Parts: sequence; C-alpha cells; structure tokens
Amino acid sequence: MPDFAYVARNLQGKRVTGTISANTQREAISLLSGKSLFPLQVDAAKSASSAWSLGKKKVAAQQLATFYAQLAGLLRSGVPLLRSLEVLRKQSSSPVLSEILGDVHHRIEEGATLADAMHQHRSSFGELSVSLIRAGGEGGFLEDSLERIAQFTEEQEDFKSRTMGALAYPMFLAVVGTVVVFGLIVFFVPNFAEIFDDMRERGELPLITDLLLNFSTSLRKYGLIVVVALGFLIAYLKTQLATEKGRRKADAFKLKIPMLGPVFKSLAVARFCRVLGTLLHNGVPILRSLEISRDAAGNRILSESIEEASENISSGDALATPLAASGHFPTTVVEMIAVAEESNSLDSVLVDIADGLERRTARRLELVVRLLEPVMLLILAVIVLIVVIALLLPIFKMSSTVG
Repeated sequence: MPDFAYVARNLQGKRVTGTISANTQREAISLLSGKSLFPLQVDAAKSASSAWSLGKKKVAAQQLATFYAQLAGLLRSGVPLLRSLEVLRKQSSSPVLSEILGDVHHRIEEGATLADAMHQHRSSFGELSVSLIRAGGEGGFLEDSLERIAQFTEEQEDFKSRTMGALAYPMFLAVVGTVVVFGLIVFFVPNFAEIFDDMRERGELPLITDLLLNFSTSLRKYGLIVVVALGFLIAYLKTQLATEKGRRKADAFKLKIPMLGPVFKSLAVARFCRVLGTLLHNGVPILRSLEISRDAAGNRILSESIEEASENISSGDALATPLAASGHFPTTVVEMIAVAEESNSLDSVLVDIADGLERRTARRLELVVRLLEPVMLLILAVIVLIVVIALLLPIFKMSSTVG
C-alpha cells in the first residue's frame, strides 16, 4: 500500500502535514476526512519533491493551446480520456508538457478527475483553464470547454505577440541610443580636454563645454560606482516587487504613466471581461468566476475593486454598481454590464466588451508606438547635437581669436 504525503487543516484551522497509507489518492483523502482533517494537498510520498519541482516548470502558451485543441478533438472522436492523454504525451515536442501529462495520466488512473489532476499543475495550466475544465466535466460539455480554452489561449498569445512586436523597435532604439551616447561621452569627449585646457585657465571656455567636460570626467571616474549603485537599485526594486505591497505600488504606478497608463488599464479590464464572460458561459458560478477573473486582470488595483464587487454580489447587489463606484472601469463598460445584467446576457456582452477594448487598445498602442519612435530619435539627436555644439563652440572661438 503506497504512502501519500498530505497538507491539511484540522478543526481549529491549524496546518497539519504528514503521510498516510492508502491504495489511491481518493482513498487517502477519504481517510483524512474521517480523521476530521481538511486536505489541502495530497501527493504520493515517493514523488512529492519531484511533483513540487515539476509544478514550478512552465509550458509555452502556444503548446498549451495546441494540447487543448487536440485533446478536444480526440474526445469528440470517441477516444477515451486516458488513451487521449497517453497519445498526446507521446507526441508532445515539449519535454515539460510530456512529463506533466504523464503525471496527470497517473493521477486519473488513481481515481482523480481531469480537473483535479490538472489542478496539481495549475502554475502551468492556469486557474482559468482548470476551472473551465471542472465546469465542463461536471456539466457534460468538456470538449466545448477545451475548445474554448484553446481559442482563448491563442487569442491572448496573439495579442501579446503583437504588443511585444510593436514595442521591439522603440526598445531597440532606446538600447542603441544609450550605448551610443555613453560611448560618445566616455571615450570621445575626453580627447578634447587637453585642447581646451588653456581656454579653461583663462576662463574663456563656454559654460556648456565646461559642463560637458566635467560630466565626462565624473562619468569616467565614478562610472563603475554608478553601475554598481544601479545594480543594487534594481535588486532592491526586485525585492520590493516580490512583496504584495511593492506589487500594488507598481500596479498603481503603471496606471498613472502618461500615454501608457490608459493602455495598461484597458488591457486589464479587457482580460477581466473576457475571462469572466468565458467562465459564466461555461457554467461556472458568478462568485467563483469573479474570484478567478480578479486574478486574471493582472492589476491589483483593479483586483481590489473586483473583490469589493464580489462582496456586494454575495449580498444580492448588481455587478455594475460597485464597478462604477471604484472609478477604475470606463463608464461605457459599466453601462454595458448594467444593461447585460438586466437582459440576462452578461456572458456574451462581457466577451464583446473585451473584443472592443482590445481593438481600441491595439489602435491606441499603435499610435503610442508611432509617436514613441520619433520622440526617441529626437531625444537622441538633441543629445548628440548638444555634444557637438559644446565641442565646436570653443574651436570657433579660437579660430576667431586667431583671425
């Protein structure tokens, strides 16, 4: 009889860990319930460490979308679930996904449902996918849920790719421009210092040239210290972002960035509406749907507003009212949600809202990127022009004196 490592809570709410012997995972859970323990996690003891490390691995979104679509096709064709998983595991080009599917297959053989088995790897599959699969399994529309997850995953990945593609050139300009300016000031400008020494001693050196030479000298002397300080600053910011308070401040800052703040807000609202609409369409209860879509928004400021809306809904209120009161949701979105609640078409309207927001955000992002490119080129040109003017002014002055 194999041993299972478990994490549970007792009647007093205290966290309890240990091992228990049982034939299957489901039997282990039943035995724990009989001991007045509420299981949080139950894994085969011999593979607990490997299961933990496996849960930390990530699978590419495109590979997951392909897996969902293929699994839906196999199930719709009448292939049993275990055989479908085995086929997909063998033909998977991703070693990580193949390993995860092997573990999912093993758990289902022991009596777990597909949703329960995938829940153990929710860091790879995501809470949204697991919840949709659970709803589909319980409601008898598992194939439809898998197809919808595949479509949703592909749409999100496509939008992400288009966004990153649009930002690639401005990021390239920023990196190249920084390197060029740094090299110009550190390696090129110091060559003129000795030429201008006499003018500096007589006090005839133009102010802009004097400032440039002093800045170049300071950068050469203290550049390494500046780089180290920046490294410590980045490490500190990463440490702060690892905390809940730091992530909240970062999310609040993103919403206030000029030009980009509205883009971030629209993307977060669109993700929330799409996920909530997808969950409601697949039969997931609204409170559970709000809990999942709150995390899917990707912004803690909006998540707090959605959490307050969940509390109001549990008290019998409508969804639109608390969302409007938060001030983080556009008025048009709130009005559409209010009308949809009255007409009992919230799931389809939410998806339509997400489609519209993503289209408008894509156009706005394209405009921002188009403006960003000439602005960065202009900044780079102005810096180079200042350096050139600072170096040429004393040369012109010397020439006029000689003349």
